[in-house]
Amino acid sequence: MSFGRQTPTIVVLKEGTDTSQGRGQTISNINACLAIQDTIRSTLGPLGSDILIVGGKGETTISNDGATILKLLDVIHPAARVLVDISRSQDAEVGDGTTSVAILASELLKESKTFVEEGVSTHTIVRGFKLAARLAVEKVRSLAVEVKKEDPVEFRDLLERCAATAMSSKLIHNNSKFFTKMVVDAVLTLDQDDLDEKLIGMKKVPGGGIEDTLFVDGVAFKKTFSYAGFEQQPKSFVNPKIICLNVELELKAEKDNAEVRVEEVSEYQAIVDAEWQIILDKLENITKSGANIVLSKLPIGDLATQYFADRDIFCAGRVSSGDMDRTISAVGGIIHSTCSDIKPENLGTCDDFQEKQIGGERYNIFTGCPLTKTCTLVLRGGSEQFIAEVERSLHDAIMIVKRAVKNNLVVAGGGACEMEISKYLREYSKTIAGKQQLLVAAFAKALEVIPRQLCENAGFDGTDILNKLRMKHAKGEIWAGVDFETESTANNFEKFVWEPALVKVNAIQSAAEAACLILSVDETVKNEESAGPPQGVPGGRGGAGIPR
Repeated sequence: MSFGRQTPTIVVLKEGTDTSQGRGQTISNINACLAIQDTIRSTLGPLGSDILIVGGKGETTISNDGATILKLLDVIHPAARVLVDISRSQDAEVGDGTTSVAILASELLKESKTFVEEGVSTHTIVRGFKLAARLAVEKVRSLAVEVKKEDPVEFRDLLERCAATAMSSKLIHNNSKFFTKMVVDAVLTLDQDDLDEKLIGMKKVPGGGIEDTLFVDGVAFKKTFSYAGFEQQPKSFVNPKIICLNVELELKAEKDNAEVRVEEVSEYQAIVDAEWQIILDKLENITKSGANIVLSKLPIGDLATQYFADRDIFCAGRVSSGDMDRTISAVGGIIHSTCSDIKPENLGTCDDFQEKQIGGERYNIFTGCPLTKTCTLVLRGGSEQFIAEVERSLHDAIMIVKRAVKNNLVVAGGGACEMEISKYLREYSKTIAGKQQLLVAAFAKALEVIPRQLCENAGFDGTDILNKLRMKHAKGEIWAGVDFETESTANNFEKFVWEPALVKVNAIQSAAEAACLILSVDETVKNEESAGPPQGVPGGRGGAGIPR
């Protein structure tokens, strides 16, 4: 009788670690993404709904912006977090289409779920989707229509159409005529070489109607904290000289543990006099520079405020870095970190400065700036949540116009582009053999989720309208899309429902990449006791997906 040696159990992972793998794990990841899709799909399109999100501290947000919703939902499923990431990247890169990209990625996973259940290798599915995505992007670029920049009227019309389309699904769509002009003006005031949208300031003032929103061709910021004597300063100037400082104009107590040893009272008085003399020298140098307006990132105390008031100089301390940077880009000059050797050429100027009452706040407004590369939108509305959503809506429209300025290729919206690409991929799939044929056709079917969801959210018969769209695209009507006015179909290019081609290209590429990434994961290791994910491994609460 012989006894075989037993192989000892090898413990590799920490106790309490949960692992799951194989086909079941892939399907579980797909189901998690479909749950996200169910949450946000109702917000798509001009007649989509808004979602009210209540935070842990009771703060409320009302929005239909995909990136905002996914960020506030605090998704913890490691695979589903990929949808949050692509939605944020779409928001950062293009500005619009954040809901579309998440819905499209989820639909691709939904189509692939059948193949996974039937035992098709995920690598085969990934290869098919990558082929289809490449063909789809090439088709978008071939369909795109270029609008010439040489004709300023035609080009401005393009920008306004793109802005109006971006706003069509937002809270402000009823006021889109009012806001499209404002958004295009805002983008065109920027330096056309870099188009830094951070130089478009947005200030929120509750109260008033939505159309009380102001466009300031220059800089406006809320009146800063002020000391006694501020009321005596002038509140308006014509062609003022403006000095921008990063200097504290305030008498302050010495730092902790500072020690000065004196022998006589007169020596103590000399130290006090020296402190006063230092700040008075600074104030005198500023006055000698000829500046009428003094702005500083640091505090301007009561002594300095009264000193400037006696000499008819306006001052504002504790100006935020963003507002100071925008002011300099508009009025010129530089930020001084010392008050000595101030040269006239380093001061800024503008045609007009005023301190105005807007709603319940006072605002400092600089207009007629010689270097106007910035502007400010002062948003009004009935509630803070409403104004916050207006700000998000305008941000999307501004980003779309910015992309249209840099890349003047446009396609029709309303599902027209997706239906044409879907038709093209279906025809292409018939020319190839094997499983790839089915996968390219599945990609084509997934693209139809956009027009179908637009119809469902509007309360239309999605099946009927999709059949009409398929028929029209088969006849060669490449811009046929959903028409929300007639509850039917129409040529959306002629109806000026335009979007930059970049929106579609980025959405298709991001959605395909996200779907392929999630499909490539077939094992998840969760270690709840771990202090956090290992270095370089993404994942929330210790969860990490490991691609095979």
